[in-house]
Amino acid sequence: MFEPKYTITPALLANIKRIAEIVTSLNERRFPQVVTFEMERVAREISAHASTSIEGNPLPLTDVKRLLKQAPDRVRDSEREVLNYNEALLELKKRIDLGTATIDIQTILDTQRSVTNRLLPEFSSGALRTAPVFVNDPKLGQTIFWPPDHEDVPRLLEQLLEFSNVKKEKIDPLILAGIFHKQFVLIHPFMDGNGRTVRLLTTLLLAALGIDIFHLFSFERYYNGNVTKYFATVGERGSYYDFNVDFTPWLEYFTDGVLDELLRVKELLEKTVESPTSGLKDHHRVILEYLREHPSINDTVYATLVARAKPTRALDFRYLLDQKLIERHGKGRATYYTAKS
Repeated sequence: MFEPKYTITPALLANIKRIAEIVTSLNERRFPQVVTFEMERVAREISAHASTSIEGNPLPLTDVKRLLKQAPDRVRDSEREVLNYNEALLELKKRIDLGTATIDIQTILDTQRSVTNRLLPEFSSGALRTAPVFVNDPKLGQTIFWPPDHEDVPRLLEQLLEFSNVKKEKIDPLILAGIFHKQFVLIHPFMDGNGRTVRLLTTLLLAALGIDIFHLFSFERYYNGNVTKYFATVGERGSYYDFNVDFTPWLEYFTDGVLDELLRVKELLEKTVESPTSGLKDHHRVILEYLREHPSINDTVYATLVARAKPTRALDFRYLLDQKLIERHGKGRATYYTAKS
């Protein structure tokens, strides 16, 4: 079995304790649905931007927000990357909500297929690599890491999954998720999409281990703040077969990131709860829920979702406009509404 080397340092222990305190505190509180709805949407935007930006995607966050709202059919590869990541996040959330947040080989393959959809040839999307790969440092212009031979990838993944399953009741969830993240990167099981895949799987793993506040935040945001440090800490130099990895520095960095993002979300939640959203009714939530899955809504569509008179439906839209939860576009019969960006 895979047996990672790491030490519970005072810094790592302090992070774990503080994170547990915040997660417990947030999970014990009830927040208005409109608040969590809005934060989930923003978290997906940040995650889709940050995780693809880490890999070199040039789209700024403003463009990512606009892209996710409009979801056009014809897009460039950089835009496809973002749309794919957002779709994968939505799929993972469905699994978490259904209580099927487990990771196995098929989940790994499906996740990589999602993030590389229409970006890679069919034989490389949703399939483990069948050739050698190398990790280069663009600044140095040379190879710095040689992942394991492709023949060893299935065995190494099985060992990692076995470790995760056997140890989930014995090791703190944060340590387990952190080890999974780094070891997956080192195995480098795919020709492309490894980073995006493992960041999605880490979110899923944390939820499966009981840390269920993570749909409101983006730990990818922390990595994107200093990409050089992320790659230096999660990666290694040399050949996979030539060293015994010490996971301790990465685990400290990994939990630093989780704590940093949790503190940001906690502060934002507390500020947002103070805003005037207590007047939100079920019919208002129908509009917001529809906009969660669709780029826009108009009165004709809304009329099919609720049994309310046209003047009353107009008041419903007006209320959400006043609360700055939606935006109005067009005029007259061409009027439609989108979620507030």
